Amino acid sequence: MESSQLIPVLQLLRKYNLKGTEELLKKEANLTDLNLSQLDTQADLNLTHTFSSFHSERDLLVYTNAYENLKKFVEVSLDMYKHELSSLLYPVLIYMYIELVCNGNHEHAKTLLDKFGPEQEVFFLEDITKISQVINQMQVAQNELTAAFNSNKYLIQISRDASILIKRFLNEMKNSNILTNIINNKLQLEVYEGATRNRNQMIATAGGYLGEAAKYENRSRVYYGLFKEPEFQGLTVPEDDEEVEEAPDKPKKKKARKDPFLSKKAKSDPNAPPYDRMPLPELKEIYKLEKCKALREASRRVVLGPDCLPSICFYTMLNSAHGVICADFCEDSSLVAVGFSNSSIKVFSLTANKLRSMKPAEKLADIDREAVDVHVRMMDERMGETSRTLLGHSGPVYRVTFDPFRSLLLSCSEDGTVRLWSLHAWKCIVCYRGHIFPVWDVQFSPHGYYFATASHERTARLWATDHYSPLRIFNGHLSSVDCLQFHPNSNYIVTGSSDRTVRMWDCVTGSQVRVLTGHKTNVNTVTFSACGRFIASGSAGGQILIWDIPLGFLVAEFSNHSAPIHSLAFSRDGTMLASGALDCTLKLWDFNILNDEITNEESNGPHNPEVRTGDRYFLRSYATKNSPIISLHFTRRNLLLAVGMYESS
Repeated sequence: MESSQLIPVLQLLRKYNLKGTEELLKKEANLTDLNLSQLDTQADLNLTHTFSSFHSERDLLVYTNAYENLKKFVEVSLDMYKHELSSLLYPVLIYMYIELVCNGNHEHAKTLLDKFGPEQEVFFLEDITKISQVINQMQVAQNELTAAFNSNKYLIQISRDASILIKRFLNEMKNSNILTNIINNKLQLEVYEGATRNRNQMIATAGGYLGEAAKYENRSRVYYGLFKEPEFQGLTVPEDDEEVEEAPDKPKKKKARKDPFLSKKAKSDPNAPPYDRMPLPELKEIYKLEKCKALREASRRVVLGPDCLPSICFYTMLNSAHGVICADFCEDSSLVAVGFSNSSIKVFSLTANKLRSMKPAEKLADIDREAVDVHVRMMDERMGETSRTLLGHSGPVYRVTFDPFRSLLLSCSEDGTVRLWSLHAWKCIVCYRGHIFPVWDVQFSPHGYYFATASHERTARLWATDHYSPLRIFNGHLSSVDCLQFHPNSNYIVTGSSDRTVRMWDCVTGSQVRVLTGHKTNVNTVTFSACGRFIASGSAGGQILIWDIPLGFLVAEFSNHSAPIHSLAFSRDGTMLASGALDCTLKLWDFNILNDEITNEESNGPHNPEVRTGDRYFLRSYATKNSPIISLHFTRRNLLLAVGMYESS
């Protein structure tokens, strides 16, 4: 044996006090105490490198063999268990990669990922590409996805029979501490009673950063019902504009009739929250009249269905040179606001009424402030325009939203601020600062006063128009919060994120009441159904998912778009869903059929959802010439309005 080969062996013998064996080796190699001390100096320089190489190569072999054993265990399992057991493969591979990188073995980690990464589900391949760019321990903490894996457990719901098979496998693999440590310490296997899920059911809820949602996260009670409409019998309602002829020789008179919609009693919803659960603003007289007008128009609404599709009015933004980012219609469909990449906002009138500004200060002093129509008296009839421009942001405007009574407008921007604009003075009256990163979305509550924001800093926040600081901060997403929407009863908000989850939050308690997984790409838009029971969400992959709020799981998937979806809108009666995407198409879906099916069928439970798919819900597709659709809106009478930006080829 050469002396250079003997050095590390002698070091180990000394470490473990094996003096007898050490003497035999010295005699065989003819080493004296003098040349042994000289060799020890060389050993101190080379020992670290020798053993690091040895452990590095051994680690790669151990990790590779362990993963191949797990893969073989899944492949030889019965078909009824195979699909659930296969859900272990992706997270185990990622945790192995992170461990190797943290131990300084990036090259071997890359070899492991290159070998087994392409075998994973298609929707995980993009994540694997991102993870492969992490090459050291510092980057593990900086990368959004690896940081989520490293600091949390990956959750998998699994049947009891499948969990028994896993335990038996780990007992047989006693020599493989790697698999045992990862499955026991890094994975959270949530066992449920019942039949195992098939492949389609497994894929339906897969896709989230950290697997599926835990059962307890979707068990909270949610008051998804709507408040009954307030009574308006005591109000003096403006007469209709309709006229009738009573006789050829008599002048036309206004049609006098009793409004059945206003006189009937509203029913209470047993699933609605107590009216005082969340403090809501008291309606002023002018707003009550506006509500009354809205209810009257709703009584004349067109009943939509497969045989009666809505008329569509499409507004195309010309000469915008990719400058249009967002658009929003006010509740009565008389105004549309558009946000631009040059930080400006434009408000357009969609009716013959022009956008007036306020009278001079000296004339405002003579106005009776207690008058019901004080807002009308404040405006100057001679200073009306068809559009107004609002300037104040210092970055692209990502979202604009009107308050329910079209007197205020909110906007959010890349500059991290949210601005409140008066549509009487046409000026910014409040600038809300709290976010430190771009704010992607802002939405007014259906009852006014409150609004919510979604930001790149992974939080959503609840605000009130008369407070500078947020009332609630909703923290739980693992990536940027890209979109949000208020529930029709204003007690909850729903958020969609780049972590591919949809979450629902209680505005009163600030707690998270639903976590919904199933999207395979970023969630771009979310909305509630007209009845308040369902959530519809659209993703960057062209996927629309429908969620049942009280049961807390996925009930349907609509997949017909070929590009990211940026807008969803339910008809006012809730019978139809419209979707608009960047593929320059607008599609209509029959939600009434889906609602009837869910109502008439009993659920299997959240661990075994029957996800409905198919073309029976699809009604029709409308294509624009070359205009991606960025906003959709149903009027009170169910006319569908849409906004798109023309892109020249």
